[in-house]
Amino acid sequence: MATITPVNPDALPRSPFFSQATIAAAGRTLYIGGQNGLGEDGTALEGAGAQTTRALENVLTILSDAGATADDVAKVTVYFVDGADLDEAIAAMGPAWPNRTAAISVIRVAGLVVPGTLVEIEAVAMLP
Repeated sequence: MATITPVNPDALPRSPFFSQATIAAAGRTLYIGGQNGLGEDGTALEGAGAQTTRALENVLTILSDAGATADDVAKVTVYFVDGADLDEAIAAMGPAWPNRTAAISVIRVAGLVVPGTLVEIEAVAMLP
């Protein structure tokens, strides 16, 4: 496992899900491109919660294939389509994403490339 150290200054709010920043030990870096919540037929799953769960499962699959785990992730970027149920998506992240220390950015966008997608998730991990 790579060494990812959370940085959470006392002067900033704490999140039970993510850190304000992370320090990643030098080494090889894995950049995971945007993952969507698509079904086996390539169409978007129904709802922001289901799409978030699938996108995070995809990220975990890529991490595993590269010899890493969620604990090796330093940064997560989540894109939500304007109008998507953000509360539903965030609720789905809890059980689907075991890493509570990665830094996160959540960005609202007008739309995503794949029709019907409401969520897209990227990650940066340090390989052990």
